[in-house]
Amino acid sequence: MMGKGVESIRVESQRQPMKKVIMRQYWRLQQSQTVISMVFWTTTLTLLIWPYVKWRFESTCDSGLCFSNEILGLPSTYIGLMSIGVMVLLSVLLIGYIYDVGLGLWKEHLTISTERNPFGVYLISPPMGLILAQTNMLLKHLASEDEDVQRHVAFVERWLEWNADEEIWARAMDAWKNSMNDEDPHLPFLSEEMQADLIERSSSLPKE
Repeated sequence: MMGKGVESIRVESQRQPMKKVIMRQYWRLQQSQTVISMVFWTTTLTLLIWPYVKWRFESTCDSGLCFSNEILGLPSTYIGLMSIGVMVLLSVLLIGYIYDVGLGLWKEHLTISTERNPFGVYLISPPMGLILAQTNMLLKHLASEDEDVQRHVAFVERWLEWNADEEIWARAMDAWKNSMNDEDPHLPFLSEEMQADLIERSSSLPKE
């Protein structure tokens, strides 16, 4: 039964290689999105506000708060634009503070993010999997007579076997063998056949 499940996951992952390539590029774009959007927001709002206040920085200003043509040796236009930009950034910071301290919405945001993250629900990363496997082996030997404990140990072993078919485990095996130059990255929760298959898949990964 486990072999059929593993094989079906492998076939499905092979059917959709383009989806992962697209999402990898999308992830890379997202890393710069916050900084770029902040620059765009500041620039856009500054240029939208400037027409309403620029007359105060011109020589024709004759009422209310007016500024000279130069401030500290710089054209007052530059000072005005920079001042508006700073106020926009401070306004965004204030909204962020209210979102964090006042409303506390980040708690619900993190909860939803964890629920939607497969590694927070059912997938296991290789480093965490190795720690879990070690704990499981100790539990298996320390409570060998406890039936409930052994049922749990068997479940964890099946869970680890199922996860080991994910590409991230093949990449981890590739790193252990090639980056660490380890000759025997043994995974005791895998059968010899499954471990050989994992090594074979790690050697056929595309090099990035």
